[in-house]
Amino acid sequence: MTEHAHLNRSAALASITAASLLLGIKGWAAWSTGSTAMLGSLADTALDLVASLATLLGVWIAAQPADDKHRFGHGKAEAISALFQIVLISISALGIASRAVEQFLSGHRVEAAAEGIGVSVAAIVVTFVLLAWQRHVIRKTGSLAITTDNVHYQSDLLLNLAVIAALALDQYAGIKGADPLFGLGIAAWLGWGAWGASKQVLDQLMDHEWPAEKKERFLQVLARYPNISGVHDLRTRTSGHKDFVQFHIWVDPKMTVRQAHRVMDDIEARIHAEFPGVEVLIHTDPDGLVDERGNAGKNVLPPLHVGTVE
Repeated sequence: MTEHAHLNRSAALASITAASLLLGIKGWAAWSTGSTAMLGSLADTALDLVASLATLLGVWIAAQPADDKHRFGHGKAEAISALFQIVLISISALGIASRAVEQFLSGHRVEAAAEGIGVSVAAIVVTFVLLAWQRHVIRKTGSLAITTDNVHYQSDLLLNLAVIAALALDQYAGIKGADPLFGLGIAAWLGWGAWGASKQVLDQLMDHEWPAEKKERFLQVLARYPNISGVHDLRTRTSGHKDFVQFHIWVDPKMTVRQAHRVMDDIEARIHAEFPGVEVLIHTDPDGLVDERGNAGKNVLPPLHVGTVE
């Protein structure tokens, strides 16, 4: 198992452990208090557990090496796992909102607020520890599945604070309707988080190009290489934690195949020095040949490139 795979799996297992612990204590608190906000927190934690199991499966599949049926690897398993989490979060938000409206209309009041507040404080401590480890793993691996899980658990911090506020305002301050209103706020927060996380997931599933800043940095690396006169038909994508790039280069038409191959090897070495682990595919064209239509045939090297041949 690679270091990245090991770290991703450890983060997923930590998430499952935390969710299982919180599910037990929040279940007791929801039963004791009758709070809609606490019920929303319980539902969110139950979905956390299911989502964390999906994350573990996703990172495990993504870590598998390329095979005859998946020549580009299994990296998109992370995006599929993250998409599954988003669907669960959205369903949870709708259910909590429906429950909150029902409780608001019925005038329901909470009970045993002290127990609920104590459970929420404990949940905050557990979540802080989990988030710290997840952030460490994300810095090392860039895992999309762990990143989505991390975003979800970040929302749990605010969710637990909202539960504390709802219980305190409803039982101690005597503000009727505070609990279901906070429940609605939690539902809206979950929905917004799901919407925000969906963009990155869909970008990977649809093979979206790298961000403009990353592509510009990549082209700056190519521009420092003197044995090419231009680059065109640049294509980039990301699958899981792995980047892919392919492009055409224009070279001196008098070069032999061996010389052109040496140029490509040199370029790949420079790319890997700046973008470790990226998978590169280079096609050589004689200088001036344009066999692609539209923008694909245009030179994309930045102006600083001199295009001299050593």
